[in-house]
Amino acid sequence: MNTPTINYLEFPCQDMEATRTFFGTVFGWEFTDYGPDYMSFSGQQAGVDGGFFRSEHSSSTTNGAALVVFFSENLEATMEKIVACGGIIVQPMFDFPGGRRFHFSEPSGNEFAVWGAAENTDG
Repeated sequence: MNTPTINYLEFPCQDMEATRTFFGTVFGWEFTDYGPDYMSFSGQQAGVDGGFFRSEHSSSTTNGAALVVFFSENLEATMEKIVACGGIIVQPMFDFPGGRRFHFSEPSGNEFAVWGAAENTDG
């Protein structure tokens, strides 16, 4: 039986260069341009293939969009790097069963989240 799997994600992008720089610096992504209005990224770096298309819209949970969640071994360091590279924390760090996470928007306004394991409090 052929079971389809998630293979590719596409996001709107208001500022192609700012988004390219942000994801390249924070997550080490490299992009391939397909004309002035589309750039793709590789699953080798991101975990799944995808791309950004030029648009005045942005993806946010407040407008009903799906939320893409990254995993980080060092949540605080990832959050600091995101902020240093122009990301905006839209939901501060919070605990949930199994870990902690925060939400951020990148320079084009798309919302993402990052989660990590709960802190070890066993001292």
